[in-house]
Amino acid sequence: MSNHKILVVDDDRHIAELISLYLHKEGFETMEVYNGCEAVDLFTAYAPFLVLLDLMLPGINGYQVCEEIRKISSVPIIMLTAKGETFDKVRGLELGADDYIVKPFDPRELVARVKAVRRRYEKNEQISDQVIEIPNLRIDHNKHIAIYHGQELELPPKEYDLLFMLVSNPGQPMSRDVLLTACWGYDYPGDTRTVDVHVMRLREKLNKDDPWTIKTVWGIGYKLEVIK
Repeated sequence: MSNHKILVVDDDRHIAELISLYLHKEGFETMEVYNGCEAVDLFTAYAPFLVLLDLMLPGINGYQVCEEIRKISSVPIIMLTAKGETFDKVRGLELGADDYIVKPFDPRELVARVKAVRRRYEKNEQISDQVIEIPNLRIDHNKHIAIYHGQELELPPKEYDLLFMLVSNPGQPMSRDVLLTACWGYDYPGDTRTVDVHVMRLREKLNKDDPWTIKTVWGIGYKLEVIK
């Protein structure tokens, strides 16, 4: 996987070309795809570090493409959509998308988000060995994996980042804004529902009896609470 290859999936060729133009100026390489089926078929061969995924696509839609990619990979996915309703945003996040940006958007903002993803990617590539263990959970941050009750958890990047932040700071309440900044890497323009959706998905995967839990701290955010 290269940290400069981006798969741009949009049925509007002009938008795809505009996105690629801005990304090329910043040193990224892109492959443009104009329908959902082709995106799924080419994903593995192209091996991007990031997917920019339009929601409304011929063949299969962006939701379905996201589901198919998540079956085989945890690479970051940013959804590009003209739909700004909360339901559409939440559905995309629940299916495994890491972020969304609503059309029409400023290409410079999109580039800034892509750069933030690459910085996190490079940081994870260079980070020294760090292993955190609590009962029934072992996080190997160098390998970017979490072992839960002896099995590796299948976590998209944002769910992993949230889990790592919470486990790294046991007992410490962390606001949604802090989690957004730490895990998304920039001042997120959306609402804090983004964090809530990812925590909900994370909790669904941590459904066994453990002496700890991800607790909601009302009016603040979340914390990893050790149950005594």
